[in-house]
Amino acid sequence: MAQNSSRQVGRHFLQIPGPSPVPDRILRAMDTPIIDHRGPEFAKLAKRCLDGIKTIFKTTNPVIIYTATGTGAWEAALANTLSPGDRVLMIETGQFATLWKKMAEKLGLKAEFIASDWRNGADPKAIEAKLREDKAKEIKAVCVLHNETSTGALTPIAEIRKAIDAAGHPALFMVDTISSLASTDYRHDEWGVDVSVGGAQKGLMLPPGMSFNAVSDKALAANKTSKLPKSFFAWDEMLAMNKVGFFPYTPATQMLHGLAVGIDMLHEEGLDNVFARHDRLAEATRRAAKAWGLENLNKNAAQYSPTITAILLPEDHDADKFRSLALELFNISYGASFGQYAGKYFRIGHLGDINDGTLIGALGITEMALSAAGIPHKKGGVQAAVDYLASAQAGAAKQAAE
Repeated sequence: MAQNSSRQVGRHFLQIPGPSPVPDRILRAMDTPIIDHRGPEFAKLAKRCLDGIKTIFKTTNPVIIYTATGTGAWEAALANTLSPGDRVLMIETGQFATLWKKMAEKLGLKAEFIASDWRNGADPKAIEAKLREDKAKEIKAVCVLHNETSTGALTPIAEIRKAIDAAGHPALFMVDTISSLASTDYRHDEWGVDVSVGGAQKGLMLPPGMSFNAVSDKALAANKTSKLPKSFFAWDEMLAMNKVGFFPYTPATQMLHGLAVGIDMLHEEGLDNVFARHDRLAEATRRAAKAWGLENLNKNAAQYSPTITAILLPEDHDADKFRSLALELFNISYGASFGQYAGKYFRIGHLGDINDGTLIGALGITEMALSAAGIPHKKGGVQAAVDYLASAQAGAAKQAAE
């Protein structure tokens, strides 16, 4: 028998919940000569991006673009609006909410968690109750993840805005949109968010290394009295330079070329169509998992994520070993598990530049990997997804013809 080749054949199936695959069109846009970041050509590019990204956050206010991952944008949101010792209310929806809380504590803030079992999104009623208890109005910010990437739970942001208002509380409202922006409906202005944190490597389809702060007038006012130290992430210098199409430091020029094209691609498809596509693919994934007889980590069907599905394996089966085997045999990458559920689930990402065929391929590989790993499951998960997608597309075609 011939020795196996070390070369992987075909494209890798990158089914992690971001970074998502970068479309060829964006890769080509970034594959250009460097231009002068203090010249007129760059100013046109920067203004195109600064104006375009507002349409994705659905805001008329400024959106600040950072050469940093989403973690940097988290820090910018806190550092530009708060002061040492300020109380901030956060909700334990999963690993990334936990990391944001740890960051707040490192910055000298008093972070308070509303605890959960990681199997739901944030509860507006619990937030309202906590704010009503704060008679002295000492809580300065409420920080929530729109989509908890580690667990696949989508939090109703508009309902949390209503809860904050119902409590009559003046706290700033900060929202992490890193794994939801450009993949599901998000409305910074309409939902009364003060700082929206975003990242480019998921729904916007770029490589990692760019992130955002969409800011309200209330957040800009808080910035004037904020005492936390900031330099690289300072809003004032960024906003002043952005007005004329430049940045106070050297920006990621090639990433901006990609961002401009990514925004164009989203609008060419139509944001509502983008959101419907993600909803359709997410539902197909969930139907496959249900047909396999496997459980969704997120117990709240009303808060299912449109971008990532976390699937629990049966007891005594190691999800990390399953992921390793799937990568070795089938060249597919799944998202890891965290915290109290480490080793118990794997995550299928279905976001960004992905279509029905790509998802069916990934689900087919998953069904094969479950069999190869000896994990108890029922057959027919892929067929359940195929049936759903075929029906959904047929229904859409019929509606378009009418």
